[in-house]
Amino acid sequence: MNAIAFGALRDSHVTLSHGGGGKAMADLIETVFFPAFGPGSGEDQARLTADALCEPGARLALTTDSFVVTPLEFPGGDIGKLAVCGTVNDLAVGGARPLWLSAAFIIEEGCEIALLQRVVASMAREAVLAGVRIVTGDTKVVGRGSADGLFVTTSGVGVIPAGRDLAAARIRPGDVVLVNGVLGDHGAAILAARGDLALSTDLVSDCQGLGHLMEAVLAAAPGTRAARDATRGGLAAALNEMALAAGCGIEIREDALPLRPEVRGVCEILGLDPLYLANEGTMVLFVPEAEAEAALTAMRSRPEGQGAAIIGRAVAASEGGAHTARVQMVTSFGGRRIVDRLVGEQLPRIC
Repeated sequence: MNAIAFGALRDSHVTLSHGGGGKAMADLIETVFFPAFGPGSGEDQARLTADALCEPGARLALTTDSFVVTPLEFPGGDIGKLAVCGTVNDLAVGGARPLWLSAAFIIEEGCEIALLQRVVASMAREAVLAGVRIVTGDTKVVGRGSADGLFVTTSGVGVIPAGRDLAAARIRPGDVVLVNGVLGDHGAAILAARGDLALSTDLVSDCQGLGHLMEAVLAAAPGTRAARDATRGGLAAALNEMALAAGCGIEIREDALPLRPEVRGVCEILGLDPLYLANEGTMVLFVPEAEAEAALTAMRSRPEGQGAAIIGRAVAASEGGAHTARVQMVTSFGGRRIVDRLVGEQLPRIC
């Protein structure tokens, strides 16, 4: 899975000929992509089978996402790792067991071949960790200035076992809200990595796959209602989406939110709100109160859940004034603050 030498490629940078359908394109695919993902079948599609598809009551789950993060490489990951983790996580939080991914690459003329190899090797490593296969893909090359180095689009297919039905609409008042780790690391790390503000920090992105963690939680707390990965828009966006679907309020506690001092510091300096910072390895779950401790213990038993915490609860729509704001936070001073959806863009090109 390691990056390899340029082999048949004569150029150190991608040229338009690498997207032209001829020998140069074949050299690019055979030198960069095949060593990482395996040789293709020569057909225009992947042909797939899995025992899980034959289980009575099993359902397919399909998701797709595009990634345009800048910089392409950042502390804790790169656009390739981000693409695999993001797609795997979208499947996992719906209760699906991720199986297969597709990957499409929009490559700008002038992109370094070495960079492309590192990104592809990163995707391959992360796929192995997540237990998925990258089974089909595509490449396109666009002229200088038509993209920003590299864009990646991934789609994922997973299987939801019979009996699993995770959905925000199932959340009920009294359910407990948990997160698996600290908030805002990805957004803060990306901001620092861009170098525009001369910030000095050791923060790294929380980018990680959550499939194995989700399986552990569901084994310990089979009554889990719903889960969502808190990516763009951060925790605030995820909670607002879930509250709207559930038709109930959500109350979180400021003093229970797991935040690194470095993230707090970055937000204070720049006037940002950590509730809206993106995460790429953090999910929020709702479980019945009776299963909350079991879910918390299961999360903390996994590396991806070492920082797990209970941060709040679902409430009736009229409780605590939640009829005017679906998500509220009880502040450290005992007051209440509305946690609304983000207006505008706090930090663009985050994923």
